[in-house]
Amino acid sequence: MSTAETKNYLIERFDEIEPTPCPCGQARRAFSVPENTTATMHLVDISRDSAVHYHKKMTEIYFVLEGEGHLELDGEIVPVQPMTAVFIKPGCRHRAVGNLKIINVPVPAFDPEDEWLD
Repeated sequence: MSTAETKNYLIERFDEIEPTPCPCGQARRAFSVPENTTATMHLVDISRDSAVHYHKKMTEIYFVLEGEGHLELDGEIVPVQPMTAVFIKPGCRHRAVGNLKIINVPVPAFDPEDEWLD
């Protein structure tokens, strides 16, 4: 429901966004409109089989809403639980493991061309 026309704001309802497969599981991507290059926000259900990936340009901020598990960050295992936030810089090879629901804020806005698998 992005309403970018001429307004100075955008509104999204995550319950109305269709999930999209991603290396981490299923993502509902908000604010993904061509005129927005600043940042997007994703509600992600993490799969146990998430793939190690990285971004060359994009920074991601993960905020754990539900569940427990860990992130692999450049080969290091970091336990996470609700209320944990992680700032992932470009080039950091990462994946989430466990039964988790997170908010992911990509900066700049998510670009599927900047998603690299080893």
